[in-house]
Amino acid sequence: MLGRVLVTRRIPDPALDLLMKECEVEINEEDRVLDKEEIIRRVRDKNALLCMLTDHIDTQVMDEGRNLQVIANNAVGYDNIDVAAATARRIPITNTPGVLTDTTADLTWALLMAVARRIAEADRFVREGKFKSWSPMLLLGHDIHRKTLGIVGFGRIGFAVARRAVGFKMCILYSDVQKANASLEEETGAQYVSLEILLRESDFVTLHVPLNPGTIHLIGEKQFKMMKKTAYLINTSRGPVIDEKALVKALKNDDIAGAGLDVYEKEPQITPELLKLNNVVLLPHIGSASWETRTQMALMAAENVLAVLRGLTPPNLVNPEVLKR
Repeated sequence: MLGRVLVTRRIPDPALDLLMKECEVEINEEDRVLDKEEIIRRVRDKNALLCMLTDHIDTQVMDEGRNLQVIANNAVGYDNIDVAAATARRIPITNTPGVLTDTTADLTWALLMAVARRIAEADRFVREGKFKSWSPMLLLGHDIHRKTLGIVGFGRIGFAVARRAVGFKMCILYSDVQKANASLEEETGAQYVSLEILLRESDFVTLHVPLNPGTIHLIGEKQFKMMKKTAYLINTSRGPVIDEKALVKALKNDDIAGAGLDVYEKEPQITPELLKLNNVVLLPHIGSASWETRTQMALMAAENVLAVLRGLTPPNLVNPEVLKR
């Protein structure tokens, strides 16, 4: 046996089977987030922790998990883990990059199209028995083709979103901390601009930035005032990137036309006013929620765990500094 592993939430069976072949595995069988005290109690005798983005892994968890050799996050982002503290304790942190790129880009487009063409609103309209006849003014939305798409964050997912926009013959703008490789711009026709220009010129603004001190409330009241009144905002990145109270105000005042959200500022809590608005489509953080992608993510996390327990460098190491100490 390579070691003992705590899996904080049930993941697809192929990944669990992989771990169970070589490890003693404890799984949280309840469909809920473990609180910190529960994680601490369960992790004390474990050599590996396979956790979720909803688990907050801080110094206290690491100090109690004295035998931890690896913390494998079943997600691309890892802002839920105190990486500096882990590095100081020589604990490798791993993630699952790349595998969910296309699936999240697909969902971004699903949100964009749903809010622009009022799909969720139309579905409710039919289910409530309100559809009596076709009407030339019934549930008019906005076209997507040949419009301007502004992509904030031109990493893997942002670029995948841009590739899909080519088929809609859109003008593509992007902003990021640095200019993208020329080949990526050439493939999509994307133009590098400042965030302010992007907000002023885009018909659709979609967010694909990591959560860090510089991106918290990246989009707030000032930015909403810059956007077109006919523009839509899409967020499949991280909730705190948007000032949710400012978003509610912008939606209520028609400063923008609508929004599509898969993530929230204080997730899973949602600003109550958002639930009452028809010009916003709300999803429960399902950006990577396909059987294919979630299975690949879980397998990647499991492989990261096994690599460390075998004394090898994991494929997706977030803090390579631990190797130098």
